[in-house]
Amino acid sequence: MSATLTGAAVVAGVCGAPIRHSMSPVIHNAWIAAAGLDAAYVPFAPAEDRFEAFVDGLRGGAIRGLNVTIPFKERALAVADTASDLARMAGAANLLIFAADGTIRADNTDGPGLLGAISVQAPVFDIGAAPVVILGAGGAARGAVAALLLAGAPQVRIVNRTLARAEELATAFGTRVVAADESALPDLLVDAGLIINATSLGLGGGDGPAAPLALTPAEAVVMDMVYKPLRTEFLQRAQALGRRTVDGLEMLLRQAVPSFEAFYGQAPPASVDVRGLALNLLGEA
Repeated sequence: MSATLTGAAVVAGVCGAPIRHSMSPVIHNAWIAAAGLDAAYVPFAPAEDRFEAFVDGLRGGAIRGLNVTIPFKERALAVADTASDLARMAGAANLLIFAADGTIRADNTDGPGLLGAISVQAPVFDIGAAPVVILGAGGAARGAVAALLLAGAPQVRIVNRTLARAEELATAFGTRVVAADESALPDLLVDAGLIINATSLGLGGGDGPAAPLALTPAEAVVMDMVYKPLRTEFLQRAQALGRRTVDGLEMLLRQAVPSFEAFYGQAPPASVDVRGLALNLLGEA
Protein backbone atom coordinates (compact mmCIF):
# COMPACT_ATOMS: atom_id res chain seq x y z
CA MET A 1 0.00 0.00 0.00
CA SER A 2 1.29 3.47 -0.82
CA ALA A 3 2.21 5.78 2.05
CA THR A 4 -0.56 8.22 1.09
CA LEU A 5 -3.76 7.22 -0.66
CA THR A 6 -5.87 9.72 -2.56
CA GLY A 7 -9.35 9.53 -3.97
CA ALA A 8 -7.80 8.42 -7.24
CA ALA A 9 -6.11 5.37 -5.74
CA VAL A 10 -6.23 2.14 -7.75
CA VAL A 11 -7.49 -0.66 -5.51
CA ALA A 12 -7.17 -4.39 -6.09
CA GLY A 13 -7.18 -7.38 -3.79
CA VAL A 14 -7.32 -11.09 -3.14
CA CYS A 15 -10.41 -13.12 -2.30
CA GLY A 16 -10.59 -16.48 -0.55
CA ALA A 17 -12.04 -18.39 2.37
CA PRO A 18 -9.99 -18.43 4.49
CA ILE A 19 -7.71 -15.58 3.44
CA ARG A 20 -5.65 -14.88 6.56
CA HIS A 21 -2.83 -17.11 5.31
CA SER A 22 -2.41 -15.26 1.99
CA MET A 23 0.90 -13.53 1.32
CA SER A 24 -0.41 -11.76 -1.76
CA PRO A 25 -1.13 -8.47 0.10
CA VAL A 26 2.46 -8.38 1.37
CA ILE A 27 3.88 -9.03 -2.09
CA HIS A 28 1.71 -6.58 -4.02
CA ASN A 29 1.92 -3.80 -1.45
CA ALA A 30 5.73 -4.07 -1.38
CA TRP A 31 5.75 -3.58 -5.15
CA ILE A 32 3.26 -0.69 -4.87
CA ALA A 33 5.41 1.09 -2.29
CA ALA A 34 8.60 0.64 -4.31
CA ALA A 35 6.91 1.93 -7.47
CA GLY A 36 5.45 4.92 -5.65
CA LEU A 37 1.95 4.16 -6.89
CA ASP A 38 -1.25 5.69 -5.54
CA ALA A 39 -2.70 2.24 -4.97
CA ALA A 40 -3.58 -0.48 -2.49
CA TYR A 41 -4.04 -4.25 -2.46
CA VAL A 42 -6.34 -5.68 0.21
CA PRO A 43 -7.70 -9.08 1.35
CA PHE A 44 -11.38 -10.07 1.16
CA ALA A 45 -13.05 -13.07 2.81
CA PRO A 46 -16.68 -13.34 1.69
CA ALA A 47 -18.85 -16.11 3.07
CA GLU A 48 -18.59 -19.17 0.83
CA ASP A 49 -22.26 -18.97 -0.15
CA ARG A 50 -21.98 -15.24 -0.98
CA PHE A 51 -19.09 -15.25 -3.44
CA GLU A 52 -21.17 -14.46 -6.53
CA ALA A 53 -23.04 -11.67 -4.75
CA PHE A 54 -19.74 -10.23 -3.53
CA VAL A 55 -18.21 -10.20 -7.01
CA ASP A 56 -21.35 -8.81 -8.66
CA GLY A 57 -21.27 -5.92 -6.19
CA LEU A 58 -17.87 -4.91 -7.57
CA ARG A 59 -19.03 -4.58 -11.17
CA GLY A 60 -18.39 -1.21 -12.72
CA GLY A 61 -14.85 -0.75 -11.54
CA ALA A 62 -15.27 -0.02 -7.83
CA ILE A 63 -11.97 -1.86 -7.62
CA ARG A 64 -9.65 -2.72 -10.50
CA GLY A 65 -9.54 -6.45 -9.93
CA LEU A 66 -9.23 -9.49 -7.72
CA ASN A 67 -6.95 -12.43 -7.36
CA VAL A 68 -9.02 -15.47 -6.42
CA THR A 69 -7.89 -18.40 -4.32
CA ILE A 70 -9.37 -21.46 -2.60
CA PRO A 71 -12.27 -22.32 -2.81
CA PHE A 72 -13.53 -19.88 -5.44
CA LYS A 73 -11.45 -20.42 -8.59
CA GLU A 74 -14.01 -22.39 -10.61
CA ARG A 75 -16.84 -20.11 -9.50
CA ALA A 76 -14.75 -17.09 -10.49
CA LEU A 77 -14.72 -18.28 -14.09
CA ALA A 78 -18.47 -18.86 -14.04
CA VAL A 79 -19.27 -15.35 -12.80
CA ALA A 80 -17.15 -13.64 -15.49
CA ASP A 81 -18.51 -12.32 -18.77
CA THR A 82 -15.40 -13.04 -20.82
CA ALA A 83 -12.32 -15.15 -20.22
CA SER A 84 -8.86 -15.77 -21.62
CA ASP A 85 -8.21 -18.94 -23.58
CA LEU A 86 -6.12 -20.28 -20.69
CA ALA A 87 -8.87 -19.67 -18.13
CA ARG A 88 -11.45 -21.34 -20.35
CA MET A 89 -9.15 -24.28 -20.96
CA ALA A 90 -8.43 -24.58 -17.24
CA GLY A 91 -12.08 -24.26 -16.26
CA ALA A 92 -10.96 -21.98 -13.43
CA ALA A 93 -9.75 -18.42 -12.87
CA ASN A 94 -7.49 -16.82 -10.31
CA LEU A 95 -7.74 -13.31 -11.73
CA LEU A 96 -10.80 -11.14 -12.31
CA ILE A 97 -10.60 -7.68 -13.92
CA PHE A 98 -13.54 -5.28 -13.52
CA ALA A 99 -14.26 -2.94 -16.44
CA ALA A 100 -16.01 0.42 -16.14
CA ASP A 101 -18.89 -0.86 -18.29
CA GLY A 102 -19.79 -3.46 -15.65
CA THR A 103 -18.26 -6.50 -17.34
CA ILE A 104 -15.79 -8.90 -15.73
CA ARG A 105 -12.90 -10.62 -17.49
CA ALA A 106 -11.36 -13.80 -16.09
CA ASP A 107 -7.82 -15.05 -16.52
CA ASN A 108 -5.64 -17.77 -15.03
CA THR A 109 -2.04 -17.04 -14.05
CA ASP A 110 -1.57 -20.21 -11.97
CA GLY A 111 -0.26 -22.22 -14.89
CA PRO A 112 2.29 -19.64 -16.05
CA GLY A 113 3.31 -19.24 -12.40
CA LEU A 114 3.88 -22.97 -12.11
CA LEU A 115 5.96 -23.12 -15.28
CA GLY A 116 7.95 -20.07 -14.19
CA ALA A 117 8.72 -21.63 -10.82
CA ILE A 118 9.94 -24.82 -12.48
CA SER A 119 12.15 -22.85 -14.86
CA VAL A 120 13.82 -21.13 -11.90
CA GLN A 121 14.22 -24.01 -9.45
CA ALA A 122 14.54 -26.97 -11.86
CA PRO A 123 15.91 -25.31 -15.00
CA VAL A 124 17.12 -28.48 -16.73
CA PHE A 125 13.75 -30.21 -16.46
CA ASP A 126 12.27 -31.21 -19.83
CA ILE A 127 8.50 -31.02 -19.57
CA GLY A 128 8.03 -33.02 -22.76
CA ALA A 129 10.12 -35.99 -21.67
CA ALA A 130 7.82 -37.86 -19.26
CA PRO A 131 4.30 -37.95 -17.80
CA VAL A 132 3.21 -35.58 -15.04
CA VAL A 133 1.31 -36.72 -11.95
CA ILE A 134 -0.93 -34.17 -10.24
CA LEU A 135 -2.33 -34.92 -6.79
CA GLY A 136 -5.70 -33.19 -6.45
CA ALA A 137 -8.43 -32.12 -8.86
CA GLY A 138 -9.51 -28.66 -7.71
CA GLY A 139 -9.11 -25.25 -9.30
CA ALA A 140 -5.33 -25.16 -8.80
CA ALA A 141 -4.99 -28.51 -10.55
CA ARG A 142 -7.08 -27.28 -13.47
CA GLY A 143 -4.77 -24.34 -14.07
CA ALA A 144 -1.75 -26.61 -13.89
CA VAL A 145 -3.18 -29.13 -16.36
CA ALA A 146 -3.94 -26.46 -18.95
CA ALA A 147 -0.46 -24.95 -18.76
CA LEU A 148 1.31 -28.31 -18.77
CA LEU A 149 -0.55 -29.49 -21.86
CA LEU A 150 0.18 -26.26 -23.71
CA ALA A 151 3.86 -26.60 -22.71
CA GLY A 152 4.05 -30.08 -24.25
CA ALA A 153 3.58 -32.58 -21.43
CA PRO A 154 2.99 -35.96 -23.11
CA GLN A 155 0.48 -37.08 -20.49
CA VAL A 156 -1.01 -35.64 -17.29
CA ARG A 157 -2.29 -38.09 -14.66
CA ILE A 158 -4.83 -36.74 -12.17
CA VAL A 159 -4.96 -38.65 -8.90
CA ASN A 160 -7.72 -37.75 -6.49
CA ARG A 161 -9.36 -39.30 -3.46
CA THR A 162 -12.73 -38.84 -5.19
CA LEU A 163 -12.30 -40.53 -8.57
CA ALA A 164 -15.33 -38.85 -10.12
CA ARG A 165 -13.72 -35.45 -9.60
CA ALA A 166 -10.56 -36.57 -11.39
CA GLU A 167 -12.59 -38.13 -14.20
CA GLU A 168 -14.48 -34.89 -14.70
CA LEU A 169 -11.18 -33.09 -15.16
CA ALA A 170 -9.82 -35.72 -17.54
CA THR A 171 -12.95 -35.58 -19.66
CA ALA A 172 -12.68 -31.81 -19.93
CA PHE A 173 -9.11 -31.93 -21.23
CA GLY A 174 -9.11 -34.91 -23.59
CA THR A 175 -7.02 -38.00 -24.20
CA ARG A 176 -3.69 -36.68 -22.88
CA VAL A 177 -5.19 -36.47 -19.39
CA VAL A 178 -6.09 -39.59 -17.43
CA ALA A 179 -7.83 -39.99 -14.09
CA ALA A 180 -7.08 -42.43 -11.28
CA ASP A 181 -7.84 -42.95 -7.63
CA GLU A 182 -5.18 -43.15 -4.95
CA SER A 183 -4.84 -46.94 -5.17
CA ALA A 184 -3.29 -46.58 -8.65
CA LEU A 185 -0.68 -44.04 -7.55
CA PRO A 186 2.31 -46.41 -7.16
CA ASP A 187 2.06 -47.57 -10.77
CA LEU A 188 1.66 -43.98 -12.01
CA LEU A 189 4.80 -42.72 -10.26
CA VAL A 190 7.38 -45.16 -11.64
CA ASP A 191 7.91 -43.27 -14.91
CA ALA A 192 6.74 -39.80 -13.90
CA GLY A 193 8.97 -36.82 -14.61
CA LEU A 194 7.09 -34.32 -12.45
CA ILE A 195 4.88 -34.85 -9.39
CA ILE A 196 2.79 -31.94 -8.10
CA ASN A 197 0.84 -31.60 -4.89
CA ALA A 198 -2.17 -29.46 -5.87
CA THR A 199 -4.06 -30.20 -2.64
CA SER A 200 -3.99 -28.26 0.63
CA LEU A 201 -2.43 -31.22 2.46
CA GLY A 202 0.65 -30.06 4.34
CA LEU A 203 -0.59 -26.51 4.86
CA GLY A 204 0.47 -25.31 8.30
CA GLY A 205 3.01 -28.08 8.77
CA GLY A 206 0.89 -31.23 8.62
CA ASP A 207 1.54 -34.32 6.55
CA GLY A 208 1.41 -33.96 2.80
CA PRO A 209 -0.09 -36.50 0.39
CA ALA A 210 0.92 -40.07 1.22
CA ALA A 211 2.57 -40.64 -2.14
CA PRO A 212 5.36 -43.28 -2.30
CA LEU A 213 7.93 -40.91 -3.77
CA ALA A 214 10.67 -43.54 -3.52
CA LEU A 215 9.08 -45.15 -6.58
CA THR A 216 9.78 -42.11 -8.76
CA PRO A 217 12.77 -41.96 -11.12
CA ALA A 218 15.92 -40.42 -9.64
CA GLU A 219 15.69 -37.51 -12.08
CA ALA A 220 12.05 -36.68 -11.21
CA VAL A 221 11.05 -33.22 -9.99
CA VAL A 222 8.66 -32.90 -7.04
CA MET A 223 6.63 -29.71 -6.57
CA ASP A 224 4.30 -28.56 -3.81
CA MET A 225 1.84 -25.70 -4.34
CA VAL A 226 1.62 -25.28 -0.56
CA TYR A 227 4.08 -22.63 0.68
CA LYS A 228 3.39 -22.53 4.43
CA PRO A 229 5.77 -23.98 5.52
CA LEU A 230 8.21 -23.40 2.70
CA ARG A 231 9.69 -26.90 3.05
CA THR A 232 6.56 -28.96 3.43
CA GLU A 233 6.61 -32.51 4.69
CA PHE A 234 6.02 -33.58 1.07
CA LEU A 235 9.09 -31.69 -0.18
CA GLN A 236 11.19 -32.89 2.75
CA ARG A 237 10.50 -36.49 1.79
CA ALA A 238 11.42 -35.73 -1.81
CA GLN A 239 14.66 -34.03 -0.80
CA ALA A 240 15.61 -36.94 1.44
CA LEU A 241 15.39 -39.14 -1.66
CA GLY A 242 17.59 -36.78 -3.65
CA ARG A 243 14.80 -35.51 -5.89
CA ARG A 244 14.86 -31.96 -7.23
CA THR A 245 12.13 -29.84 -5.65
CA VAL A 246 10.11 -26.74 -6.50
CA ASP A 247 8.34 -24.84 -3.73
CA GLY A 248 4.94 -23.18 -3.73
CA LEU A 249 6.33 -19.78 -2.78
CA GLU A 250 8.14 -19.48 -6.11
CA MET A 251 4.90 -20.32 -7.92
CA LEU A 252 3.05 -17.69 -5.88
CA LEU A 253 5.61 -15.03 -6.76
CA ARG A 254 5.62 -15.94 -10.45
CA GLN A 255 1.83 -15.89 -10.81
CA ALA A 256 1.66 -12.54 -9.00
CA VAL A 257 3.64 -10.71 -11.71
CA PRO A 258 0.99 -10.78 -14.50
CA SER A 259 -1.68 -9.97 -11.90
CA PHE A 260 0.19 -6.85 -10.80
CA GLU A 261 0.58 -5.81 -14.43
CA ALA A 262 -3.14 -6.26 -15.04
CA PHE A 263 -4.09 -4.25 -11.94
CA TYR A 264 -1.63 -1.37 -12.12
CA GLY A 265 -0.56 -1.20 -15.75
CA GLN A 266 3.15 -1.78 -15.23
CA ALA A 267 5.63 -4.48 -14.30
CA PRO A 268 6.51 -4.80 -10.61
CA PRO A 269 9.80 -3.14 -9.64
CA ALA A 270 12.68 -5.58 -10.02
CA SER A 271 14.46 -3.90 -7.12
CA VAL A 272 12.14 -5.51 -4.55
CA ASP A 273 13.34 -8.82 -3.14
CA VAL A 274 9.85 -10.19 -2.63
CA ARG A 275 11.09 -13.73 -2.07
CA GLY A 276 13.36 -12.51 0.72
CA LEU A 277 10.47 -10.52 2.18
CA ALA A 278 8.21 -13.57 2.05
CA LEU A 279 10.87 -15.81 3.58
CA ASN A 280 11.27 -13.40 6.49
CA LEU A 281 7.54 -13.47 7.12
CA LEU A 282 7.52 -17.25 6.94
CA GLY A 283 10.42 -17.43 9.39
CA GLU A 284 12.50 -19.19 6.74
CA ALA A 285 15.17 -16.53 6.15
